[in-house]
Amino acid sequence: MNLLDLLHQTMSSPWVYLALFAIAVLDGFFPVVPSETAVITAGVFAASGEPSLPAVILVAASGALTGDHVSYAIGRTGGARLLDRLPVGGRRRAGVEWARRGIAARGGLILTVARYVPGGRTAVTLTMGAVGFPRRRFFAFDALAAGSWGLYSALVGYLGGLAFEQDPLRGLLLGLGLALSVTVVVEGVRLLRRRGRRRSAPAGQGADREILLNRGR
Repeated sequence: MNLLDLLHQTMSSPWVYLALFAIAVLDGFFPVVPSETAVITAGVFAASGEPSLPAVILVAASGALTGDHVSYAIGRTGGARLLDRLPVGGRRRAGVEWARRGIAARGGLILTVARYVPGGRTAVTLTMGAVGFPRRRFFAFDALAAGSWGLYSALVGYLGGLAFEQDPLRGLLLGLGLALSVTVVVEGVRLLRRRGRRRSAPAGQGADREILLNRGR
């Protein structure tokens, strides 16, 4: 049995929805799990009829929403101490600082942006829990973020599947390439904005900190 046959069998099984849900949940607080790749793959095969595209979108979004709330709960129950212990100058510490600035500047809308930043999703949800971001507002913004992510990931794969209906592997490569391109663009914009902030006077840092604390009350 080759890889293509194995993928066909997996995607035509009703268990694929449970697997997608579990992967999306785990990715919320254990970002090593490739949930976006799994959803894109399901979207590619959905172009040929199985699995169902609406079901893939719904299951992926529900799993992402659940995983984000697990991450938020972890942050709420001791995340502040955990985040403060991260090494200064490290990549994870930088991600947390970016999340804090984003929450201060854009509130819950940062959840949508974080979906397309490597490691950003977990950093933002943990930080929101740690600073005491209101749970109801978190749910509302996260429902929007998870829904848009599920729709985007599944449709990217679906378009790849339509483009290469007779060759799902090429469709998968196209879908992954499109997703990678979006991530690169978002990351590039973020880096440019970071450079712009560094060139400006750091006088607003204290104000951002105060806004962040007020949002957490």
